[in-house]
Amino acid sequence: MTARSLLSTSVTEDDVDRMTGKLLLTDRRGQSAFWVLLTLAAIIASTGVVADSTATVIGAMIVAPLMTPILGTALALVLADRRALLSSVAYVVGGALLVIVIGYLSGLLSPVPEVAATNSQVASRVAPELVDLVSALATGAVGAFALVRSDVSDTLPGVAIAISLVPPLAVVGLTLEAGAPDQARGALLLFGTNVTAIIATGTVVLLAYRVRAAAVSAGREVGHLRPRTIVVVGALLVAVAVPLGVASYQTFYGQRVLTAAQPAVAQWAQAQAWQVVDVTWGQGVLQVVAAGPPPSADPAALRRALDAAGLAGVPARLSEVLGGTQELPASAP
Repeated sequence: MTARSLLSTSVTEDDVDRMTGKLLLTDRRGQSAFWVLLTLAAIIASTGVVADSTATVIGAMIVAPLMTPILGTALALVLADRRALLSSVAYVVGGALLVIVIGYLSGLLSPVPEVAATNSQVASRVAPELVDLVSALATGAVGAFALVRSDVSDTLPGVAIAISLVPPLAVVGLTLEAGAPDQARGALLLFGTNVTAIIATGTVVLLAYRVRAAAVSAGREVGHLRPRTIVVVGALLVAVAVPLGVASYQTFYGQRVLTAAQPAVAQWAQAQAWQVVDVTWGQGVLQVVAAGPPPSADPAALRRALDAAGLAGVPARLSEVLGGTQELPASAP
């Protein structure tokens, strides 16, 4: 049997009824379950991030029901059901706002600001890159496949763990409360990336399995699927891919800077009988932490060493463990 025949015979009328009943949240029981579970998941995720507990955050991923309206958005797009589309989008937006608010309130209860510098759960979600989009596309495809194939639905808990939805939103609220809007934007970009990927791959998988034809056979009203709908979904992918690509380039550039800077910094420190504590790259600045006996380190000598290593255009910051911090502006090219 060919792959095409497998796709054409996999979705039945009963499958369409199952998918629409599960994803479109039309009954009060499903709606109440969504809000209750999402609230609890947001609390678990926020407290897990504050405690810097990976296990707790994973628990929140499993409980969180946000993937339901996101896949519902993809199903509504495929069926060209405007009312279902607006409803699903409203659940996604409303649910996202709820999690952000809970994250913000959790930040008020935290004794210290929850930012990337002090919390690994925050750090892992505020700087998404292009690889995150690739991963999200693959995970979204698995989720959509598990939806149309009830015989593989046991994979959905794994999908919930792989695709990060509620934790980034909790991080948005926590970092907003901590006064770190740049980090909040990064976490929001990660969430938007995952949502866009799920909708895009969900749409492709549902179309490939001919869900529209099965819905017609089931007697459901199916609207006209316009080409511009697919174009809009593709445009959303491009919209998130651009900043992710920029972030990926910045990471690559930072690694190149570190590779060139580390031997130069080590030679500078050795010449002064000092010791390098750390060399890092962040916010477009090379940061050097060093320690040694008096007198203070010579920042001009460090600047010359960096220039000789081909880093004349890279600003640097020298921090002494027992001294202050000195700025080393980039040299003129």
